[in-house]
Amino acid sequence: MSQPNESTGGRVALVTGSTSGIGAAIARRLARDGFTVALHSRRSAAAGERLAGELAGATYTRADLASETETRQLLAQVLAKHGRLDVLVNNAGISETVPHGNLPAATPALWRRLYDVNVIAPWLLIGEAEAALRRSAEQGNSPSILNISSHAGVRPKGASIPYAVSKAALNHMTRLLAVTLAPAIRVNAIAPGLVDTPLTASWTAARDLWRERSPMRRGARPEDIADIAAMVIGSGYITGEVILADGGLNLT
Repeated sequence: MSQPNESTGGRVALVTGSTSGIGAAIARRLARDGFTVALHSRRSAAAGERLAGELAGATYTRADLASETETRQLLAQVLAKHGRLDVLVNNAGISETVPHGNLPAATPALWRRLYDVNVIAPWLLIGEAEAALRRSAEQGNSPSILNISSHAGVRPKGASIPYAVSKAALNHMTRLLAVTLAPAIRVNAIAPGLVDTPLTASWTAARDLWRERSPMRRGARPEDIADIAAMVIGSGYITGEVILADGGLNLT
């Protein structure tokens, strides 16, 4: 494996859910910006190892974020491999499609499953990362946490009500922690709308909606979200923001 890039002082970024889609695009962008990237996924270990081999100094760790034990171990393993942490990107998340009007289908088990990964896992990772991020601040850096949310957490939309509510909770957590952890650690979120990934390739209705109604006439590319992530992470000032990135669909 190649050596870490020293152009950002050897700074390390953990990006969860980073073997494809938005997470992989953010990982590649941060590596290009000089970060050493710690990659993660629940599955797709082969893809994770391949991407780690492409990025200077990168490592891959598998963990199921539905498990409290594995979530805590993920942070411990990243610190053991890299010795520091300067950026945490909580990108991993899960969804479940349930018609909003079908209330019985949104079972307590479904709510718990979505909350475990979309809300509780980011909370645990942030708690485990806090000490390392504060050490980064003491070294003169501007450490940050970036949560990847969804426009469904901002507007009454989304694959299901439990999913949308979990993302709304993540957004409010972002704002609360921005106040609590300031000024040492900045906390922000990006709330994408439709993003063109293999997962959304069959979402014909959503693609038609964005093409017909959004001012940008298309969904986002993963690289579009990665550009925003790089801007927020690179800032030494922005905190407490939930950046809606839906190509202007919210305006129509």
